[in-house]
Amino acid sequence: MEPKEEVLQLTQTLNEANYRYYVLDDPTMQDYEYDRLLRRLEILEAEHPELLAPDSPTQRVGGKALSQFEKVEHPVPLESLQDVFSLEELAEFTARVRQTIAAPEYTVEPKVDGLSVALEYVDGVFVRGATRGDGQIGEDVTENLRTVRSIPMKLEHAPRRLIVRGEVFMPKAVFEKLNEAREAAGEPLFANPRNAAAGSLRQLDPKIAAKRQLDILVFNLQLCEGRSFSTHSETLDYLRDLKFKVIPYALCTEQAQIDAQIAAVDESRYHLSYEIDGAVVKLNDLDGRGLLGSTAKFPRWAAAYKYPPEIKQTVLRQIVVQVGRTGVLTPKAVVDPVRLAGTTVTNATLHNQDFITEKDVRVGDTVRIRKAGEIIPEILGIVPEKRPADAAPYFLPAVCPVCGAPVERDEDGAALRCTGAECPAQLSRNIAHFVSRDAMDIDGLGSAIVDQLIAAGHIQSPADLYFLTLEQVSSLWKNGDKAPKKLLAAIEASKGNDLSRLIYALGIRQVGEKAGKLLAQTFGTLDALMEADETRLTEVPDIGAITAQSIVSWFRSPQARHMVERLREAGVNFASTVEITDRRFAGKTFVLTGALTRFTREEATERIEGFGGKASGSVSKKTNYVIAGENAGSKLRKANELGIPVLTEEEFLAMLE
Repeated sequence: MEPKEEVLQLTQTLNEANYRYYVLDDPTMQDYEYDRLLRRLEILEAEHPELLAPDSPTQRVGGKALSQFEKVEHPVPLESLQDVFSLEELAEFTARVRQTIAAPEYTVEPKVDGLSVALEYVDGVFVRGATRGDGQIGEDVTENLRTVRSIPMKLEHAPRRLIVRGEVFMPKAVFEKLNEAREAAGEPLFANPRNAAAGSLRQLDPKIAAKRQLDILVFNLQLCEGRSFSTHSETLDYLRDLKFKVIPYALCTEQAQIDAQIAAVDESRYHLSYEIDGAVVKLNDLDGRGLLGSTAKFPRWAAAYKYPPEIKQTVLRQIVVQVGRTGVLTPKAVVDPVRLAGTTVTNATLHNQDFITEKDVRVGDTVRIRKAGEIIPEILGIVPEKRPADAAPYFLPAVCPVCGAPVERDEDGAALRCTGAECPAQLSRNIAHFVSRDAMDIDGLGSAIVDQLIAAGHIQSPADLYFLTLEQVSSLWKNGDKAPKKLLAAIEASKGNDLSRLIYALGIRQVGEKAGKLLAQTFGTLDALMEADETRLTEVPDIGAITAQSIVSWFRSPQARHMVERLREAGVNFASTVEITDRRFAGKTFVLTGALTRFTREEATERIEGFGGKASGSVSKKTNYVIAGENAGSKLRKANELGIPVLTEEEFLAMLE
């Protein structure tokens, strides 16, 4: 088969599989087969770039990162809706409609709690997607929307120009997994799926948006050249025929029918895969909409009925403290089981000590609880009159409940963090950092292998990696002996790394890769660094008081001392191997900006530091030179404003030579 024919066939097959899976929820292809065909298409497109089509499924994984979002003017405004909060207010809305429309018919639709966007197609091809913004001007998020697999990239039998409106959302299951991962990594949780969807859609790097598994429900036809319709329901059916994922709707004529449908949507909301916060009632007749028109803020032909949040009371029986993978202590309230938003709730987040103190939450209190965004149980407050006489204020422990090491409060936040260098709760993350490319650079130690080693009891500290045996490592692979030997060889080779890598690998708070290099160059050995006090440390350029305190505190920890001695016993290098003989850039600070063609950023940084200079990420008055490649942006502008010398790559090369 010719490449062109094969690419066309693969594209059609994979797009149809996407449609069946993401729109109809009726998968017809196994994941393995889909991945195999997608890989074949990627190979063909790489070999024949001219065959890459806009609707290729390979484009859904995210392209190049953007520097900013361009503004987009909506040809048809994306209006907002007037909210009503009771059936009485809703009846007043329909009564106003009847003053103009004799026998109105309505659609009742779930109100998806997401981010509203407009999708534009020209000759059936998706050309642009934009956020609602203020309804008149939005932001171009086309590349991120390409990653939403339920959005068709190409339409069959489409008009010359088509604009539809939909709500991008994060499915509940995806949201829960995302927050679980963020909690494990010690990152702040998203409050609700809507915030998560909005944050994902506004990522400058589409690859991040692609990982968030966003979805969409289309709910309005904004513009359709060459076609006319009489009702809103006709437009939704038409969009469904074009293979859009369309919002479900019901037709109603009587107020009692509308009320019953709103109750039905409310009843079903906990079984939906997406979050809703109400139901939308719209006049179905499009000519009637034109007669009613709009106010300065809202259309007169639609209203959004908002469901009240469900709040219940329960008793807080216990506060348990969990330690995340970054060492952050997170308190959780254990409560008497209570039915809330369709599920039985037995615990709720308490965030941190500041939250507990502010709400004055105590064990034994009767608390008012709800689900934030209908997902995460949260405590709104206490019921003071039901407090037991012996209820005492609660304070988080001063030592880690997992390893017993002291805890410290973040200097820039409310979190309390375990300081244990060998804390079991942080072990997986600590090892992942220790073996990472910029640290000890041990290839082959992925998270799955690390977790297996931990589960088997082979490692309780990053230092234990150097004491692994072939027998222990071989048990992780079913067949062959090459991988275990290769892994042990990589671990052995890392012993000879420069001291700067080891310092960074230790995971001392505030000590990044650059600080590791400065400390290695200044002190020469790990033992000298361990003996340095805060005064001596702050004499090192760019090492401030907070960083110095963090270093001293870390090396005083018994767990840290134990890990260092284990590393010494294993024969890990404790000395700086980088000797700078030519210090032509000593005291000079460089900033790199734009796309370099002669070097990677890492290579240029190494050359600068190899001559005693410093590479910084931001331009300031202390910057001596800015090296500008192609498409240099704000850093170049700031350098010109401050009068800082700007070098081309050729001029930088001349300085090196």
